[in-house]
Amino acid sequence: MMGCITRLLTISALFFAAAGAVAQQPSAPVEAAARALIEEKTQGLPGEINIEISPLGPGNRLPPCPAPAAFLPDSTRAWGAFSVGVRCESPVFWTIYLQARVKVIDDYLAAALPLPAGKIIGPADLEHRRGDIAALPGDILTDASQATGRPARQALAQGTPLQARMLRTPEAVRQGSNVTVFSQGKTFRASNTGRALNSAAPGETVRVRLPNNQVVTGTALHDGTVEIRP
Repeated sequence: MMGCITRLLTISALFFAAAGAVAQQPSAPVEAAARALIEEKTQGLPGEINIEISPLGPGNRLPPCPAPAAFLPDSTRAWGAFSVGVRCESPVFWTIYLQARVKVIDDYLAAALPLPAGKIIGPADLEHRRGDIAALPGDILTDASQATGRPARQALAQGTPLQARMLRTPEAVRQGSNVTVFSQGKTFRASNTGRALNSAAPGETVRVRLPNNQVVTGTALHDGTVEIRP
């Protein structure tokens, strides 16, 4: 009797082990789907793209899927560290998430020497460094034209990667200067000349005193004019 039970238990164990082996989802198609999606999403990024994807565990219990499809969760950008989803919709249904990391190796700007606050950035103040810009802040500067002529908002140590927020936007309107003020609609355009009561970069608010002493408020534009919305 004991021998019979032992044989039955052994047969059951072998059956479930075989069933588990048959039911296991191969890792390669899942990772291939995730990689193909990431490659599609990173097309057009500058520099050298390096994609790393965590493998699907060999002990997974997912039923086999003939055509796994990858997707990115809402608001996920395909660089830096993120999760990429892979799902099966037929003949079985499952969803898993793999950890991925995309490195974007490219040149970026850094301070070539210590820069005091207020310093107007010139070519000699900049140096190019190469690294993973996906690991740096999103407003990292990569071209000298993005920094040249702009004053530093704060003191910057030598080697500091330059971010847009570290530099002031050049003024479009200077306090005390004469500026053209205009307002326009679909069927009209009116303009006048006044004196700026404050300095402003493009997109910032500026107050202007008109010849009749009326003070109006508008938006500074790149060409130094001030737009007043009707």
